[in-house]
Order: sequence, then C-alpha cells, then structure tokens
Amino acid sequence: MSQESDQAGEVLRGIWQQSTDTAADMDADCSPTKSCRNMKDVNYDGFAEEGVDLGTAWRNKLAREGKLGNGSLADLVFGQSN
Repeated sequence: MSQESDQAGEVLRGIWQQSTDTAADMDADCSPTKSCRNMKDVNYDGFAEEGVDLGTAWRNKLAREGKLGNGSLADLVFGQSN
C-alpha cells in the first residue's frame, strides 16, 4: 500500500472508532414517531361537519377541488389503463 492509502485508512479507522452512538441513541434522535414541536397543536378538529366522519369530509373536499378521480392509484402512477 502507498503512504496515502495508509493515511486514509488511519483516518477512517479513527472516525469509526469515535462513533459511540447505539441503535437506541439513533432511534431517540431520528425516530419517525418523534413529533415535531411545530406540529403538536395541529389537528383536524372542525374539519368535518357535524355528523360527518373525517374520511368522508376529505373525499368531499377533494371532489370540490377536482382532485378526486375515478381511477386507481396504479392508474395515477402508470397512466390510465384501457
């Protein structure tokens, strides 16, 4: 090996040895279940009218905005099938 590759190897070994994070530490920092502080008060209260479930309210809103199609998700991704 050349002197440069020996030095590069030493640097990498030093970096890898410095990493003391465990999987639990990484999960605590990067967990997808961790909520953002800015979103803690966001909810859908009042979105649906009295007596209408949330799913129906979303479908009605999408239909009003012209975003509710008759095709499937596959049609949306791959184009309309014949």
